[in-house]
Amino acid sequence: MLFFLTGDVQIGKTRWLQRLVDDVAAAGVPVAGVLAPGDWVPAAGSWADGNGFEKRGIDNVLLPSGERLPFARRRDLAQLEGSFDAASQSARAQLAWEIDDAAIARVNEHFRQLVEGTCGDGAERGEVRASGSSEATDACVRELSGAGLASAASGLLIVDELGRLELQRGEGLTEAVALLRQGPTSAFPHALAVVREELVDEAERQLGGAWPDRCRIAPDEAGRAAVLEAVGA
Repeated sequence: MLFFLTGDVQIGKTRWLQRLVDDVAAAGVPVAGVLAPGDWVPAAGSWADGNGFEKRGIDNVLLPSGERLPFARRRDLAQLEGSFDAASQSARAQLAWEIDDAAIARVNEHFRQLVEGTCGDGAERGEVRASGSSEATDACVRELSGAGLASAASGLLIVDELGRLELQRGEGLTEAVALLRQGPTSAFPHALAVVREELVDEAERQLGGAWPDRCRIAPDEAGRAAVLEAVGA
């Protein structure tokens, strides 16, 4: 089953997803992929949300190792701070976020390792740890390669998120898209991709053929129940 987690911007999709990942992992279901939590600070003024917080950046958390890396900076802040790169993928796409090309490459390498470790023909399937693990990614990859561990037959792949770079320009997290285009695998019979409302039709057009079973969910209790039921948690 492929779930498209969708909805308006800044409605708490990633916070909801983090709680879901914790619930799934606590139930013993392997989880791998990437989460994209925001860097929020108390603020007032036009950038503040209804709770008095301002989103200044985005990190990426690689699952299952829990490795966290800075991923994106709000474009106006990147320009003020001197970190804006006019040649970056995000700048060329005129995104509101300045995304570090080196960070994109690191996340792509993470997904590439997942492919090599769990999706190769005849590869053994390794159990992945819960998202809170502090072990290095290399150790995670050895586990995913199947060092005598249990099968990951009920694994859930997380991609947070697919945006304009991936769906309109063929850039960004290309390895994540390639993995999703394989459809269900023995390691990951289920996947969840975060996609904004204006892009979810395009995401379904590009990925739907590989996933006969798919549905759109919102970050609510009904969405949580649907995922937990699908993965057997």
